Amino acid sequence: QLQLVESGGGLVQPGGSLRLSCAASGFTLDYYDIGWFRQAPGKEREGVSCISSSGGSTKYADSVKGRFTISRDNAKNTVYLQMNSLKPEDTAIYYCAADYGSSWYRCSEYEYDYWGQGTQVTVSS
Repeated sequence: QLQLVESGGGLVQPGGSLRLSCAASGFTLDYYDIGWFRQAPGKEREGVSCISSSGGSTKYADSVKGRFTISRDNAKNTVYLQMNSLKPEDTAIYYCAADYGSSWYRCSEYEYDYWGQGTQVTVSS
């Protein structure tokens, strides 16, 4: 079974940090571009950040540039999203997704094949 599992979400105050993890089982992430996407209530799902299979290339949404960092440890079959300086508008369910192609640059949800169940991030005082 090919599966992605997100973890690390929770409640954090504005300005705080969280580190999300996306662990793969049933397949290796070595050959997959990975994306982090988020969806807030009543809003469309949006691409947050995407990373190439090697980890050498990344893309970030304008809203998170300078605050979020995507990384991967292929030896651990895990991708991370370090989120700093969190804002209330970052509140959403965060999903990781994998694409066997080359999707990191476009970071479009429509190109990603495998999805995790999501983890809730809430930024509030």
